[in-house]
This record gives sequence, C-alpha cells and structure tokens, in this order.
Amino acid sequence: MCIRINDYQTSSRRHIIDKNIIAGDIMIYLDNAATTFPKPKTVYQEVMRAMTEYGANPGRGSHSMAVEGARIIYETRELMAKLFNLDDPMKVIFTFNATDGLNQGIKGVLDPGDHVITTTMEHNSVLRPIKELEKYGIENTIVQCESDGSISVDDIESAIKSSTKLIVTTHVSNLTGTIMPIGEIGQMCKRRGILYLVDAAQSAGVLDIDVKRDNIDLLAVPGHKGLLGPQGTGALLINCDAEIKHLKEGGTGSESSSMIQPNFYPDKLEAGTHNLPGIAGLNAGLKYILNKGTKSIYSHEKMILDIFINGIRENGRINIYGPEDINNRCGVVPINIEDIDSSEVAYSLDDKYGIAVRPGLHCAPLAHKTIGTEKIGAVRFSVGPFNNKSDIMTAIKALNEISKN
Repeated sequence: MCIRINDYQTSSRRHIIDKNIIAGDIMIYLDNAATTFPKPKTVYQEVMRAMTEYGANPGRGSHSMAVEGARIIYETRELMAKLFNLDDPMKVIFTFNATDGLNQGIKGVLDPGDHVITTTMEHNSVLRPIKELEKYGIENTIVQCESDGSISVDDIESAIKSSTKLIVTTHVSNLTGTIMPIGEIGQMCKRRGILYLVDAAQSAGVLDIDVKRDNIDLLAVPGHKGLLGPQGTGALLINCDAEIKHLKEGGTGSESSSMIQPNFYPDKLEAGTHNLPGIAGLNAGLKYILNKGTKSIYSHEKMILDIFINGIRENGRINIYGPEDINNRCGVVPINIEDIDSSEVAYSLDDKYGIAVRPGLHCAPLAHKTIGTEKIGAVRFSVGPFNNKSDIMTAIKALNEISKN
C-alpha cells in the first residue's frame, strides 16, 4: 500500500519527497538509524503551523506570537522530561542533534587532569570529542567490546582510575543494534561516584529509558530519529548537580543587561534563537510516542527485525553481524554478501528494488573493527515504526536475488 506524504503514514512504501515535490517513485525506507522517515502526519502539520502562525522569536517579546512560541518550547521540555522521567523540565537543554548534546556533555564536565572511559562500539560523535580533549590534558580509555558488540560492565569498571570523572556509552549500537546494559553501568557509576553520559541516538523513543531508575546523569538524544521530529533538533537531559561548562555564549532573552552568560538552566547552555519550527515538530513526535508507548513501538520493530534476520539467515552467502538473540538487539541489522562490496549491494537495492539502506563504516570505525568489518564496511538495514512485514519480505527477496547474481 502506498500512501502519500500528506496522508497519515502506515507503511514505509510511499512517494518520496524530491525537490519540494512528491515524486512518482516508490521507496521502501530501511535507513531509520540515520533519520526516521516518514514522520507522523502531525509532525509535518506542527512544523507548518509554527512557520505560518507563530513563527516569531520565542521568549524575545511579549506579543502573542512570541508567547505562543515560548509556550510550545516549554511544553516540549515537559514532554521530554515526562518521556525520560526527568524531574526538572528546565534541565532539558535543546540541541541541534545528539552530536551537539554529546559534545556539550563531554566537554562541559571534563577538565585537564580528568579521565574518561568509553567503548569501541561508540559513534564518532563520542570518540572524536574525547580524542580532541587529549590536546587539553584529558586522558581516555576505550574499553574493548565483544565481536557481537556487547560490553562487559566488569571491563568498564576495571578501567576506572582515581581521576575517572565520566563514563560515556551508547545505549544501542548504531552499527549492530546491540543493546548495552545501561542500568548496570549506571548503578556501577553511582556506586563509584562517577558521572554517566548515555548516547541514546538509536534508542530514544523506542526503548524505555528512565534517567532515575538507570542512574543516568546526562542523556543525549536526537530529535530526528526515534523521537520522530525534524532534523536539527535534539536535547541533553541533565539529571545531576555537576557543574557543566557552557561552550558558547550569546543572547538568551534573560539578564539582557549583563554581558555575562546566565548561570541557570536552560539559558546557561542555550545561547541564541531556538529552532522553533523544529521543536514544534518534535513536540508532535513526542506526543505520538507518549500516546503509542515505547513498549508497543519496540515490540513492533523487534517483530519485523526478527522476520528479517530469520529470512536471510537461510542464505549461506549472507553474513549477519550483531547479537544472536533478538532480545539483545534493537532496530539495526548489518550484513554483507560474500564477494560483493557493501556499496554495490546498497546501490542495487536502491536502483533495482527501490530499497533505501546505508553501506560503509557508519561513522563508527572502532565498532567495525570490533566486528571485523573495518576493511569492507557493511550494509545496514534499520527499521522504524512505520515499516511493515511486506517491506521486510521484499528486502529478503532482493538480497537473495542479489546474492545469486
């Protein structure tokens, strides 16, 4: 079934937006780990309503449009806090993506002489900021993960030094979909008095995350993936009293008579004009998730992912990476077909079958080295809430045909 973008999407087969028009081609979209597509209809509507009805500068005026913009922004903080069980909505810091939030979290708490621990399954949005900080006398340890992407909490704890201030891990690997034991890591961090930052780029909006239950001090989330919002949105949730340095200064609409950056949240970390249309769309995405429930979303995605893995496992030429147990995986399956470059497979899927996936190294070089694909890359299939069994069966058929040819 193909449904146009201005209708409510229930299938990932739909007309593609290209150059501001709805083209006639049909695409099966299995690249949701990069960004979800499509979004709920309400997301598009709220972005447009923000642009056409109250697109002023929020919090920078007393007129009705500025007030409505400020109301939407605060309501979105409340929705974000509710979804992740954060007590104070004012500690929801809006960012442009998860990378922005991770940079703020990592660089905002670490000082020269500190030590930070992370893992080999991290995205470059964690690894690059940490490596950059080496220039400023901040040490790091990168803990080796298993070949299926899993991590031992004991190995992380063994890497702790007297100077360890922060541990950073992904919740779900963007390469293998491996679910990390963030609750156990958080408990260990609490016991050892170490801050814990979680990269929830692949899990926010899909898995149940509770910053208090899981002892997460800092949570970085993108708006454009599982939270179903537009690109250019995200948040850093602060569930601790640690001092977090601001990385930029500017207008906040508060304490305008002072040339010093405000020292209270969220203004301390939110210099400049907000992405109001994006946050309005994120508002609608959060409402969709809170109404649907992450349990329902995850159950659906796990079901179709299981069908996909079982369907291609019978093909001896297809190599599947990541956890064997579907309960240890979320949303993502990387594969390779013997003797065929990952880019060639992705091109064939797009050109001949209308299936969108992502080949290559996925901005996670150490993760690829961990699973043994650093020289060849992999073809990543990633499902979303609007994919269905028909999409998956078509992908299985396509891979079987490509492997034969």
